[in-house]
Amino acid sequence: MIRPVLRMGDPRLLERAKPVESFDTPELHALLADMRDTMTHLDGAGLAAPQIGVGLRVVIFGVQRNPRYPDAEEVPDTVLINPRLTPVDAEMEEGWEGCLSVPGMRGLVPRHCRLRYEGFDAAGNRVDRTVGGFHARVVQHECDHLDGILYPMRIRDLANFGYTEVLFPGQPALAE
Repeated sequence: MIRPVLRMGDPRLLERAKPVESFDTPELHALLADMRDTMTHLDGAGLAAPQIGVGLRVVIFGVQRNPRYPDAEEVPDTVLINPRLTPVDAEMEEGWEGCLSVPGMRGLVPRHCRLRYEGFDAAGNRVDRTVGGFHARVVQHECDHLDGILYPMRIRDLANFGYTEVLFPGQPALAE
């Protein structure tokens, strides 16, 4: 089921999500199905449970060939529950981000270039990957939602934040 996505300004987006305590339940599978339907419908790269009003530490993400991300490398479809992120080193880079909760806008956001993420899939199996590039950026963006952080809060210079059609005239609107 496609769910409405909360927008910046909704206080629920600023809350810290609670850990998932039970895996492989009908409720968790229903949440993940709704998240996948919502993300796919909006052509997003990822979605966090708090964005649809569910205060649990659950994110999904994945990017295949997508006209909204013509230069992005592919990111495998991933369910990540109760994630823990650890930067591999101190190297950071700025990159343009958008968000389904901040529609129509983009901002230049600093993120770690490489990181390790750990957590669980829907069945409670361990997930442990070390990634870089766009994959690392997507994971950081989605996991920020679990701590009540929206990407505009990370922008260093608000001159690099604005409406997509003004910043990038003639390009298709980008989702999260």
